[in-house]
Formats: sequence, structure tokens, C-alpha cells
Amino acid sequence: MSTILTNYGVTGEAVYRNLSVAKLYEFAIRDEGAQLAANGALVALSGEKTGRCPKDKRIVDEPASSPHIWWGDVNRPLPETSFAMLRGEALALLNESSRLYVVDCFAAWEPQHRIKVRVICTRAYHALFMHNMVIRPTDAEMAEFGEPDWIILNAGTAGVGSAIPGVTSATSIPINFKSREVIILGTEYAGEMKKGIFTVLNYILPKNNVMPMHCSANEGADGDTALFFGLSGTGKTTLSADPRRRLIGDDEHGWSENGVFCFEGGCYAKTVDLSPEKEPEIYGAIRFGSVLENVVMDPETREVDYKNISITENTRASYPIEFIQNAKIPCVGGHPKNIVFLTCDAFGVLPPVARLTSAQAMYHFISGYTAKVAGTEQGVKEPQATFSACFGAAFMVWHPTRYAELLKAKIEQHNARVWLVNTGWSGGPYGVGKRFALKHTRAIIDAILDGTLDRATFASDATFGLAIPSACPNVPANLLNPKSTWADAVAYDKSIAHLADLFRANFNKFADKASAEVISGGPR
Repeated sequence: MSTILTNYGVTGEAVYRNLSVAKLYEFAIRDEGAQLAANGALVALSGEKTGRCPKDKRIVDEPASSPHIWWGDVNRPLPETSFAMLRGEALALLNESSRLYVVDCFAAWEPQHRIKVRVICTRAYHALFMHNMVIRPTDAEMAEFGEPDWIILNAGTAGVGSAIPGVTSATSIPINFKSREVIILGTEYAGEMKKGIFTVLNYILPKNNVMPMHCSANEGADGDTALFFGLSGTGKTTLSADPRRRLIGDDEHGWSENGVFCFEGGCYAKTVDLSPEKEPEIYGAIRFGSVLENVVMDPETREVDYKNISITENTRASYPIEFIQNAKIPCVGGHPKNIVFLTCDAFGVLPPVARLTSAQAMYHFISGYTAKVAGTEQGVKEPQATFSACFGAAFMVWHPTRYAELLKAKIEQHNARVWLVNTGWSGGPYGVGKRFALKHTRAIIDAILDGTLDRATFASDATFGLAIPSACPNVPANLLNPKSTWADAVAYDKSIAHLADLFRANFNKFADKASAEVISGGPR
């Protein structure tokens, strides 16, 4: 029996700790039905759940942390007694498993804000995923690792087996800030582990005046750091993977008094329609050691068909950040000069780029807008606005205004520019207009980062008050003013007025804790 696990109540005999990539491949292929792709990646299936289950996340309601929690739909309370019951069910599965995998790792590249994490799981695929996504200790660091700060008990191969107060389905992902544990039951989707750690850091770091951020980050040749906030599908990972800039990280970061630092040691990229032409850096990173989730392969050649979404639209690739050729390791950067808020506006009314005032930056940060398009979900017939506070509400623990205050202070202290970039539609809504070409969005990002766009002439739109540039290199001028791209100006006015109303209605739930300045950053 492994003595490193007995303190947690885990009594399994066959424990494999910090295995090599090759050994994890062997176990996953032999015992879990995983397959080897032609490009060398391990192809695994996550079972019934092919995405996160945010409605099943729970925060344990205990005296020390409860006063700080943003309780509601995002953070639902769980009694301590119920957590004990869920922990018992997780231990029962782990102790009955024929083998267990342990991954010891770090989260956060800045040493003074780093936490030690121990992952205990039943699938080799999950262990390999976490090996990729976390910061891997050196041999010397592993020898002195000792006891972790946080534990993840991943018993996702079994669902919740009994009625437990506060639990509403067979899936449950409770987080306990008192015992410093994350438990996973009823889902084998690997992303729940990494997002569990992210949620933990979203609670811990603001206490130390560090801004946790759901964003990607990269650095130019002159050391200029840029941040890219955005929800899934807006281009956060794609746009930060730039061969001319060094990648700091693609998803989770902190901003401290020293600058920006990544929380992770890997990337988790969407792979729908992936190609070497459109996203060469990501395409080239998928090789031996990478994990491909829920993709479809040719049964003979084992070539991956990235266009095939018969299992899920949320096909993913996990790989260590060093698989990106121009990754910056250690994954840290200076204070950002430019911050980009990415949105995919399926209504087709927002400009491809706009410069934001401080008040607008806070308003749009708290709003966290993008849009769903018809066909992506059952019953969605036309574009639907989606608002996710701080561009990642599912992982925010404090009230969103707390994160907005931190961000405002950092922006003002370091004189960072904030931009709104729309990667969605132009000339009409989804189904009528066309989506902005990736080459045009990249040209906009280039003009932001090299300072060209900041020197442009701007005009303010009548509804949102956004400062829209009159010109941008390598972008057709007619695309910059969204109204001019619509054949029906009256229809445009109605559509943008409708979107403004949706913004106002969403922001009402934050208005009681938002300052008058922030509220003034919304639609006129």
C-alpha cells in the first residue's frame, strides 16, 4: 500500500505515481480503449460527458470562506455533511479500483503564488492529461515535493450513488476551501480537473491582490505582453498562438505586482476544423505526448478527421506548452501594454475593433459578452446573446466586481490599452452576413500590438459609444463601420438596439455593487 495516499483514506494497493508518458500510453491503450493516432497523439473518449458540467459544481458552505463567495447560479452551496458523503462515495470507488494514478504538480509559474497539487485518478488518460496541463516539477523539486496544498480525487467513472442534500444529479464537482479538496463524480471529461484548480486560484489569489484571469497571453520581441480574454469560440487560443510572438499561456493567468504569469504548463485547444494552414502552431503541437479527446479517426490509417464532430463539437487537444515552438518558459511576462476582449457577435452589429475607455473596459469585462449561433444547441433558431461575467463566470468565486476592481487598478497603474475585438459576423446576423476573415482579425491584432491602431482617427458609435478607428492596415475600410456593411440600415438599427437592451438587462444583476463610473460604460 502506498503511504502517500493513506492520509486521505485511499487504501488501493496498485498505485502508479508520476509515470512516464510512454507508460501512461501503454495503460490507456491496453485497459481503457484509447488509440494511437497517426500523428502520435493518444486518442481517448470521455464517455457520456464531452464538456464541463457547470451546473453540477458546488462550493462547500463553511464559515471561513462563505462570506466571500458569490453565491447563486454559479456558486451553489453544499453542506459540509453532504461533502463528507460525496467524499465517501469517491473513496469507495478509488479503493475498489484495480489501479490508481497519482500526478504531483504545481499550479502557477510565479513561485510566491504557486500551489502544490496532487491528483488521484483511475484513468491513465486523465493522468496524462494532467501531466500535460500542469507545471511538471523537476527531479529535484519532486524529491522535496512533500505534502500537497490541494488534492483532486477524481472518481468520475462512477456517479453519485445515493440521494445527498444539495446534489441534483449523478454528477457532482464539489470544492472545499476548508479541507482543500476537489472531488469529481459522474463525469470523465478531463477538463473538470484543470478548471477545478483554476477555480481554487480564483479564490486564493485576490486575497493577495493578484488578479486571476481567464485569458491567453503572449509576448513580443521587445518584451511587450498582451492579454486575450474571451469565451469559447471567440479565438482566444488561436489568436495568441502567433509565430512572431512567444506564447506565455492559452487559458489561465495571474497578474501580480511582478507582471503576468501562467497557471498551467500546457494548452487545451479546440480542434474543430483544425488545419496546418489556419492554425499551424496548434496543428504542429499535436504529436506523441498529446491527448486528443473525442475526435474521430480513419480506422485504417488512424488519420484524425478534425471536421468530424459526430461525437461532439467540443473536440480538444491537450499538450505541454513546450510543444508550441515559440513558447516562453518560464511562462511569465511583464505588465501588459494591450488587453483584448474577444467577442463573437452573431448579431453582426459590433465593430471588428474598438478602443475602450476605462469605464467601458470594466463594463464589458463584467458583462463578458459573446453569442451562440443557430444549430449549436437544441432549440437555438437565431443568434442568442451569452453573458459570462469576467469572461469566465463559471470559475469566478468572488463577486465579479471584485475582479473588475483588481483589473481596473492594474490597467491604470500600468497604463494598458483595452480593446474590443469582434471575431463574429458582418453585413448581417448569422445566416445572412459573413464572419470576419481570420486574416482580417489577425491584421487588427497586429495593428493593436505594434501601436498603429492607437494612432488612428476614431469616431464614436451612437449606441454603445465605442471608439471605432477609421482605418486599419490590411483591413478593408468598409468593414470597420458595421452599419455600412448592412444592406438594410433600419434592420441594423433595430438589431443593435436589441443587443443594447440585452446588455442592460444582463447588467442589472451587477448594478447594485457596480460604481456609477462602471455603469456609465454601458450602452447609451
